[in-house]
Amino acid sequence: MALSTQNALVYIMVIVSAADRAMADAEFKKIGSIVRNFPIFDGFDEAELPEIANQCAELLASRGLAGVLDEAVQAVPPELVDTVYAVAIEVAAADLDVPDEETRVLEVIRDRFGVPALTVAAIEASARARHRRA
Repeated sequence: MALSTQNALVYIMVIVSAADRAMADAEFKKIGSIVRNFPIFDGFDEAELPEIANQCAELLASRGLAGVLDEAVQAVPPELVDTVYAVAIEVAAADLDVPDEETRVLEVIRDRFGVPALTVAAIEASARARHRRA
């Protein structure tokens, strides 16, 4: 069964969070916040989040990162590649620490989805500004 765009975005957030083999509480809370607050998730049932995350984990275990991204790329229309990268960055920045593993997954995501370099720079700068502490 093909993924919905919303489920694909959840998959993206899960793979970023799981990149360092540990899904931090801050990252899981951020995924919930994104689902509740981003207009792209209007009508999405947040109660399904654990099941969708489990489906993603199973796909990741069986087909690897490439398999998850294959499914996600097919489910996301080209005009939403900036949204893909935005949700990925939000999850990566949630715990104010972006380890090398997450950085690599972000690179793979932007390459697979063809996110333009200027869009990447703008999204990353915006995330830095939002998550900066005094």
